Amino acid sequence: MCQSEEVTRAVLARNDGLAASLRGDLAARGVGVVNLLSSPGSGKTELLGRVLARARERGVPVAAFTADLATENDAKRLARSGAPVKQLLTDGLCHLEARQVRGHLEGWLPPDTALLFVENVGNLVCPASYDLGEHLRIVLMAVTEGEDKPAKYPTAFGSAHLVVLTKTDLAGPAGFDATAFAEQVRRVNPGVEIVRSCARTGEGVDTVLERVLAVRDGAPAHRPPLAPHPHGHVHAPTAS
Repeated sequence: MCQSEEVTRAVLARNDGLAASLRGDLAARGVGVVNLLSSPGSGKTELLGRVLARARERGVPVAAFTADLATENDAKRLARSGAPVKQLLTDGLCHLEARQVRGHLEGWLPPDTALLFVENVGNLVCPASYDLGEHLRIVLMAVTEGEDKPAKYPTAFGSAHLVVLTKTDLAGPAGFDATAFAEQVRRVNPGVEIVRSCARTGEGVDTVLERVLAVRDGAPAHRPPLAPHPHGHVHAPTAS
């Protein structure tokens, strides 16, 4: 049974309040939070693992929080990077909420963390409506998913501070039209940057990390039309 519009608004309003509080608390500690949204199978776990490993190579203290309906497969994969990783099993819930993130970070997040990546449940519908206290929201899509994905999921793509196109090594075999995709993205989120990436070759890994670090260090993020929160940057981060 669907929730009434009033109940839905109340749930989202409560979540927004918790998210704002969490964002402020983490920003005061100098922690930049990145929320990763995508469909299942987009390649976000593999790409995130590469980004975590690259951050560690550069001496950036990073951590990852990953959510799934079942199994700890993604946490095990991400842990290969050497970064601290925590898995949350949602037991059927199709999205993360700010209360879950806060509850699972307490007593776990290393004190020197500069960047926290939150890998949301693979779903472009429900997660798009929930602010998790992030400073940057990245929406990922694989070339195998089709150019019209942004039009089908306008809330997700319209709330992205950054869009990452994954599995670009398969663009040719998939017949992917990059120009048509970019046009679809522009229709729902004018001006947002699209980063091409491939976990196999390493394409885009440094670019994603640079964009995230810039926002963590106070650079203004792109302001999407469906901004998940009023401000897109970390407020006065402390030194890591």
